[in-house]
Formats: sequence, C-alpha cells, structure tokens
Amino acid sequence: MNNDLNFTIELLPPANNFDNIQIWQALNLASRSLAELKGESKTIPDMDILINTLSLQESKESSEIENIITTQDDLFKSQVANNPQNISAKEVRQYAAALLHGFNLIKQHGLLTSNHIIEIQGILEPNKPGFRKIMGTALKNSVGEIVYTPPQNYQKIVELMSNLDKYINLPELHEVDPLIKMAIIHHQFESIHPFYDGNGRTGRIINILYLVYMRLLDIPVLYLSRYINKNKTDYYRLLQEVRTANKWNEWVVWVLKGVHETSQQTITLIRKISLMMKEFKNKIQSEAENIYSKSLLDSLFKHPYTKIKFIENDLNIHRQTASKYLERLVELGLLTSHKLGKSNYYINHELFNLLSNANRL
Repeated sequence: MNNDLNFTIELLPPANNFDNIQIWQALNLASRSLAELKGESKTIPDMDILINTLSLQESKESSEIENIITTQDDLFKSQVANNPQNISAKEVRQYAAALLHGFNLIKQHGLLTSNHIIEIQGILEPNKPGFRKIMGTALKNSVGEIVYTPPQNYQKIVELMSNLDKYINLPELHEVDPLIKMAIIHHQFESIHPFYDGNGRTGRIINILYLVYMRLLDIPVLYLSRYINKNKTDYYRLLQEVRTANKWNEWVVWVLKGVHETSQQTITLIRKISLMMKEFKNKIQSEAENIYSKSLLDSLFKHPYTKIKFIENDLNIHRQTASKYLERLVELGLLTSHKLGKSNYYINHELFNLLSNANRL
C-alpha cells in the first residue's frame, strides 16, 4: 500500500513555485468569484443576517465531514430551545461559536496566530484543549489501516505551529497569492494535526478566517466545507498525494476550484435572501404598516426560527408587544407558530427552505 508513514513535514514555505497554467487559470476564476462575493455580501447592510445564517450552514457542513450529523430543523430548534437536547446540534453550534470567536479575534488583533488557533479549538473541544503531548496519534483510512502518523513530539508540534504562525502573518516569507497560501496553510495544519481532536474542523475555520484576515472577505460567509463535503474522497486523496507524491499543484488547483464554486453558490444564496427580504418588507408595509421596522425585518432573517425573546431584544420592545407582532406575522402567512415545551417558536419557512436546499443552488 502506498502510504505516507515516512512523510516528514518541512517548514514553510514549500519547495514549489506554484507557477503553471492550471493554477493561474483556477486562481483567476477563484479571485474574481471571491471579489464578487465580497461585494454581494454588502448588499445586505446588517451583516449579522449573513453571519448568523451562513456561518451556521458552514458549521453544519464542516461537522458533517466528521460524521456529526444534524438536520436543519434540529439545528435551528436548538437556537430557540431553553435547554437543547440534540447533541449533534450542540456540536454544530459550538463550531459556529468558534468561527465567530475567531472572527472577533481577527477584528480585535489584526492577526491570526497559533494562540488564536488554540482558543478556537478550545471552543470546539472544551475537554481536549491544547497541543498534543502524548504520543500515539495516527490517521487511519476507512478500513482501519494507518496511512499517516503526524509528529509525535510536543516540541516538534510547537516548532511547526510557530512556523505556520509566521507563514500566516508575515507576507514576505512567501510572496504568493493569498488563495494559494490558504491551500498551503490548510495542508500544513492538517499534516501537523496538532490537537487530540477537532483538527479538521479547526482547519476549515482557519480557511475562512484567513480570507477575512487577508481582506478578501469582510465577514466569514464562504462555506467552503460544502465543497469539501461533496468531494470528500478527493479531499482526503489529494491531502495524501501531497505527502506521497509532492502533488502540490493538483491540491492547490482543487482548493481554488472550491473557492470559485462555493463563491458562486453563496452569491446566488445571498441574492435570494435579499429578494426574499424585499418581499417580506413589501408585504408587511402594505398589510401591517403599523408594526413594520427595519429592525423587525432584520430580526426575522437573523433567526429562521425565532421567539418572543429574540424580537424583544432586537427591537427593544415589551414582551407583550413582541408577541402581538409575531402573531400578526403569522396572520400574514410570513411565519408559522409551533409549540416547544410551554413556549411558542415561529418559523420563517421561506428562509428555512432556502437554506435547507442551498446545496442545490
């Protein structure tokens, strides 16, 4: 069996010039699509709408790669439940929290360091935080064969992560396009495999945060994990072939194609959300003008499943008023009311259906 048990991780940058026609063609498409997505995301002024909805979709897809499966219904229901019971939904929400924490760290510090990465992984895996110190970690294939043994020595892990930290934050270390660097960073991180658990999910969070850090996106709205999830076999094969056959160019082209494809899908999704918001606005203004406000409209799209407390907080109104607003929206056919324990929650079915079928866009 051709494996990479003897693969030795080199310090970055890699010994490859990444200068061939396939990379440049893929880079051109990816860069243009990502720039278009950055512009399209600004058409919805309240960035929390996209952050709340799309980051949750990224979380769902990324977690599914690790066989943490939840339905859209369970995922959104966990937002409105006072004490959510679905374990998978909780884990997906931890991913979303880790992603948003990383986003806030970048806004605050203007850096994406290995210490930040440790913080992010600590949110994903609160019982297994920090770099590995005990030997014995090995990656296996679907039939249980060991295909790769990452660094076992704690000091070596620290050394490689320190190098990765510099590679991320010092552009002069490797003057190559940031999208190419993102692919390199992801491969290096997954090869170091620095944590006991959560390496895949942490690595995919780093992908999105790096795009924000490099100002290729303003907010973390690209859910590249959908592309990885759809092409999981290629993902693991190409990660492996960089180790076994130094196929850096093939790996980079594959990642760039993912950026292009996912950007286009996300652009379509944002446009559909924007159109849906306009339809909701027109209906509320024409049939219930007395309750309309931009804050109300934004709240309905931040929370596909909402409840009285959300409306109270978002609009800064009394509970009784929030309840009346929601019931009026039910009468208009914009929301449906459902029981959860002793309380009601309300579903924006059009938005829910759009997000549920986003993989068909």
